Amino acid sequence: MDAPAPSARARRTVLRGARLLDPTTPARPGGGPTALAVEDGRVVALGSEDDADAWAGTGDGAPQVVALDGALVTPSFVDSHVHTVRTGFALTGLDLSGPTYAAATGLDDVLDALARHARRHPDDAVLVGQGWDETPWRAGRPPTGDELERAAPGRRTYLTRVDGHSSVVSPALASLVPGLPDLQGWTPDGRVERDAHHAVRHTLENLIGDVERLDAARAACHAMAGAGIAGFHENAAPHIGPEAEIALVRQAADEVGLAATVYWGELMAVETAARLGVAGLAGDLVADGAFGSRTAALGAAYADAPTCGHAYVDAAQVHEHVVACTRAGLQAGFHCIGDAALDAIGEGFAAAAAELGDDAVRAGRHRLEHVEMPSAATIGVLGRLGVTASVQPMFDGLWGGPSGMYAARLSERWRETNPFRDLAAAGVPLAFGSDSPVTTLGPWAAVRAAVHHRVPGQGLAPLAALAAHTRGGWLAAAQDHRGRLARGWVADLAVWETPSGVDADGVPVLEPGAELPRLLRTLVAGRTVHQAV
Repeated sequence: MDAPAPSARARRTVLRGARLLDPTTPARPGGGPTALAVEDGRVVALGSEDDADAWAGTGDGAPQVVALDGALVTPSFVDSHVHTVRTGFALTGLDLSGPTYAAATGLDDVLDALARHARRHPDDAVLVGQGWDETPWRAGRPPTGDELERAAPGRRTYLTRVDGHSSVVSPALASLVPGLPDLQGWTPDGRVERDAHHAVRHTLENLIGDVERLDAARAACHAMAGAGIAGFHENAAPHIGPEAEIALVRQAADEVGLAATVYWGELMAVETAARLGVAGLAGDLVADGAFGSRTAALGAAYADAPTCGHAYVDAAQVHEHVVACTRAGLQAGFHCIGDAALDAIGEGFAAAAAELGDDAVRAGRHRLEHVEMPSAATIGVLGRLGVTASVQPMFDGLWGGPSGMYAARLSERWRETNPFRDLAAAGVPLAFGSDSPVTTLGPWAAVRAAVHHRVPGQGLAPLAALAAHTRGGWLAAAQDHRGRLARGWVADLAVWETPSGVDADGVPVLEPGAELPRLLRTLVAGRTVHQAV
């Protein structure tokens, strides 16, 4: 179901004096409706101020009338790629992603921050920090395990790189991981990736309890509601957290009032998907790693290291997985970033369509995460089969451009990354997300990054970018009657102050440096889940 039906007839709410913006509908000459009415969780009417006067006098009981004084109303946002518990830990714990840690002295700043955090949390079983990025540091390298030990002597410390695909662990934590020195991805300086990283995370499952995980999930859900986000897609996987975390995320979402769609990233695990009640075996089912950690799978070596990254699945496995999910009525999908990984994805999807037929695969509404470096051939396959690209515009906003991290890792190949315009032109459905905590929860910043793409010609029109972060997210989760301001649709709404004004289509001004909209209220299925003080 698209939205739960209330047990009793809900009170009518009338929003009036607004500027209504539905990104899927062109602006009307001379303006459009300025009021809407919500009842039983759905939009029941749109109209003028005179209409609002009439609505205010109808319905069961006295209606709630909200005068918006010219504020902008849009569909609420959907974040199509979130790690809820990790986001909560970043919000409540040691966040290493801020501008201080991007300075030339970033390595020393990280170690100083860890030392302060350790003093403030003497009883924590593990010191968890997230978001470091060594690229702009003068040292040009991550911290080492020995440096973590000096900053927090004897403590179990786990600091994750911003992309989440490599971390550094202290000797005290490393000593708890069975066979760690023999696993692929371990280096004696305390850095872990691949199998070694997964083993460390498995050990953390026994050190961080459900109480801490639920508190983190609650913090993340409150933060999403406070960013105008009504729905989110939890990208769970065995290498990220235990199965039990799914119930905690759902509980936190229910408490706050958000709509959570959960994916489980495990290959061919159809019975597990049924047991967990997830939407699909997709999300962070990793086909490769990330550019920053040099683990994304490339067809040619990285510009700054003699490696092509790491591929975790081949075309045959993709084919088998897509067929199994399609037959089971599950969405299939993968985390895929590098061109070699995406070539395998494209080949595997094409083989699945050859076996099942294009229509059957298209009906599966499968999805891919990130899709950063696809070839034209792969884009063609995704468009033909209606595979959604769940992409993160802030990746380009933070790391694109001729002097960004992508250029450092890929040289001129950075211009091939995040081809949003090419994907859309080929008919690939787009949904926007943050990959939080990899990037922060900031939907308008993501929309702006998609419009002002660092690769000339790959930016989207503002309405198209807004649609990808609203309607596109619901469609990616197969919830077809959410994400529009239209009669009969679920009332997922966000109310905004627009200090920089709006353009001719009614979209907030998104020029670089312009102040982005400020949230006044978030409604999910007609219920207010956040209101600015």
